[in-house]
Amino acid sequence: MPKETHFTMTNSLRRCLCFLGILLFSNGSGHELPLVQQKCTDYQNANFLRGTNLKVQFLLFTPLDPGCGKLVRESSDLQNSGFNTSLETKLIIHGFRVLGTKPSWINKFVQTLLHVADVNVIAVDWVYGSTGVYYSAVDNVIKLSLEISQFIRNLLVLGVSQSSIHIIGVSLGAHVGGMVGHFYKGQLGRITGLDPAGPEYTKASLEERLDPGDALFVEAIHTDTDNLGIRIPVGHVDYFVNGGQDQPGCPSFIHAGYNYLICDHMRAVHLYVSALENSCPLMAFPCTSFKDFLSGDCLDCANPFQHSCPRIGLLEQGGINMEKLPKEVKVYLLTTSKAPYCLYYSLMAFHLRKERNKKTEIEVTLHSSNLTTSIKITIPKNQLIGKGLMAHSIPHCHINQVILKVLSSNQIWRKEESSIIGKFCVIPLPANHSTKMWCRSEPMTLKTNVNVFVNLEIPCA
Repeated sequence: MPKETHFTMTNSLRRCLCFLGILLFSNGSGHELPLVQQKCTDYQNANFLRGTNLKVQFLLFTPLDPGCGKLVRESSDLQNSGFNTSLETKLIIHGFRVLGTKPSWINKFVQTLLHVADVNVIAVDWVYGSTGVYYSAVDNVIKLSLEISQFIRNLLVLGVSQSSIHIIGVSLGAHVGGMVGHFYKGQLGRITGLDPAGPEYTKASLEERLDPGDALFVEAIHTDTDNLGIRIPVGHVDYFVNGGQDQPGCPSFIHAGYNYLICDHMRAVHLYVSALENSCPLMAFPCTSFKDFLSGDCLDCANPFQHSCPRIGLLEQGGINMEKLPKEVKVYLLTTSKAPYCLYYSLMAFHLRKERNKKTEIEVTLHSSNLTTSIKITIPKNQLIGKGLMAHSIPHCHINQVILKVLSSNQIWRKEESSIIGKFCVIPLPANHSTKMWCRSEPMTLKTNVNVFVNLEIPCA
């Protein structure tokens, strides 16, 4: 971040914090309004040529009327609109809107949340303040955060607990959620950042961006770290999907236009909605790097998650079963190119009977009636074991056959007739103390470029 921009953001933060006590902790109470039948309210549309004046709307959606957003400003509006103080409250905050239009994903997001959980949903419409030039939208983040903080104060007046509030922020909205959480000293229940914005935030201070201190549980899903998303961890758990960039199914050439620019970035939203809709798990594994994850070096969630692998979705603490959360743990997962996106994982291993004085490469292919997928296992020179991570779209027990083949070396002018002898093993992931590795009972002999078929015998759980 340029020094001038950082200085401006920091000074803006200081100026706005001066008014925080007045906004959040004044003693005035909301005015009672007569009970009236409220009309449905939609998102605003802004003209990106008019600048970025902040005009915030809070739209309440409830299980009784999931398709109707009711405009709520004061505590009395909430009371007269079906807001249930005994339920969790989820606030959805969109990000930068270059053309000033309503987010195309918001309706499905809200309705899916209300379908799978008995909650109140508040959609924060700041289309006006997020339109036009990105840096103007960034300048509005602090003002928006203060308005949302005041709105949350109204919820607390009604009896809502801080721990029952879950903020879901998309892109720039993730950092808005982080600032709101900072104003409440990290006592809000949960913040989910869906590909938190990178420009202007990678080198920002903790007060200016999302970080683990902003809520009791903070998670982030990263899908575009090489472009619009932030590349550093910002939560207790940070999901780096497919390494955090270049999502499968997204265009790789600029001729795709706007979709080329936004597809990776918005994949985090579609992954989250899909995780809510489907029962197949979007499970991730802690690892030091994406390369190590693909190499099969991170097979369980023992450290630091005590054998409870985190999952994208609404599970408490992301499914992590531990009292004291670690700080900023990177976790990795692979996905398919379209919904429901989830994959299952197996570790493939081949154990040579004796070492070879050259590198050995083995192609392993999973085969079933509706699946064919392959990986390459490399056994280094003068070593006995090679392994690799296999991701597949059907459960382990539905895979009935594996095909193994030794690959020839690059010396194409020289015919290879050598063979290897060894043991082939598979273990479903995540692996823990109760997970058993399946190994073929007898040693196998593999010849160069000759397929050998193995029937798997992994029972369904």
